[in-house]
Amino acid sequence: MKLLVLIALAFAYCPFFVGQTYTSYFTGNPIDSLTIPTGGSCLMGGATESDDAMRWFLQRANGGDILVLRASGSDGYNTYLYSDLGISVNSVETIVCNDATCADESYIQQKIQQAEAIWFAGGDQWDYISYWRNTAIDSLINIAISERNIVIGGTSAGMAILGRNYFSAENGTVTSATALANPFAATMTIDSTAFLHTPFLEEVVTDTHYDSPDRKGRHAAFLARLSTWGIDAKGIACDEYTAVCITPSGIASVYGNYPTDDDNAYFIQRNCLLSNPNPENCSANTPLTWNHNGEALVVYAIKGTTTGANTFDLNDWQTGVGGTWNYWSVNTGVLNETAGNQPDCGALSVNEINATIQLNPNPTTGNFSITSTIPVKTMCIRNTLSEILLVETNPQFISIASLPVGIYLVECETEAGTTIQRIIKE
Repeated sequence: MKLLVLIALAFAYCPFFVGQTYTSYFTGNPIDSLTIPTGGSCLMGGATESDDAMRWFLQRANGGDILVLRASGSDGYNTYLYSDLGISVNSVETIVCNDATCADESYIQQKIQQAEAIWFAGGDQWDYISYWRNTAIDSLINIAISERNIVIGGTSAGMAILGRNYFSAENGTVTSATALANPFAATMTIDSTAFLHTPFLEEVVTDTHYDSPDRKGRHAAFLARLSTWGIDAKGIACDEYTAVCITPSGIASVYGNYPTDDDNAYFIQRNCLLSNPNPENCSANTPLTWNHNGEALVVYAIKGTTTGANTFDLNDWQTGVGGTWNYWSVNTGVLNETAGNQPDCGALSVNEINATIQLNPNPTTGNFSITSTIPVKTMCIRNTLSEILLVETNPQFISIASLPVGIYLVECETEAGTTIQRIIKE
């Protein structure tokens, strides 16, 4: 009789509560599985999950323990992941964090350390960021990714936090219309403060629900804002019901239900063939212009299928299978789309040009020098609102002693292209 009770308990489905900090819902075997996951990441665009993408996600857990982290909702994933998809796993546990103090809970920390897969549910990404950033939770998740090769993924808000750069939604959501009319609007809360470190997403800002409502415009504005900080960011976006699944080798497969449904993913980058790929006008209270003759952004659009046969290579951001190349541009706050061409980025990239330019000392109390293996023709200093404060030709020694303490942007025009770096005035 005791043995039967133990077996029943081992495979029980039992919600339980620990104080006021979090709620846990558990399904499966409570004895920790010691399998070795095969890594990867799954980015889901929101609404109902793609079953085929979720099977991909579960298979990479290699029969291990699945941990679902969320800040609202309950146990909706447990049965779905444990038994509905037909992939054998040891357990599924959903932990709902009720507030920021959950990051201090040793139980949650232990579960992160034991998980072979972690899934972030939808909700409000600012809850995730404000609860977990710079805590034991994001630290342990990053260790699990880098040292144990766990598979990680998320949908909607859960996808939004997976890029190195992210829209935090600290002041609520933002529409494409607002973002394009004023890329520095109060709701345009773009952030690159260290949070989650997902392989192949270190340069990326993601966006979701791309077809409901249309979010192409705001995504372009996200990239424009990041460019004013000297960040050569790229974008990955998914329609609802669509997922991008990335292997540890950097191949992104797109899952959806095309041709029955028009499910798409988008891979967006600045046009590497432009000598100055930055926006012509990205400033406060002014409509965004990022045009460059209609070729400012190069986009690879892929239909998501049940087999994930259409792919994009995140190693070079040039090699795709089954998609189409397009150009996106913004002219005084209006987004335009035209047919495009595959980029040939054999020339120096913005990151490579950046690597040739050194600002010393940085931080500085007032003066710094510019050294570069590529001659710098013109340099300008901007504030974080992209307003020009100082311009120098053939610069070597620069003084910002008269400027207030803060972060400034150093834009250098070279023969190989134009880049932006940050300098700190102390």
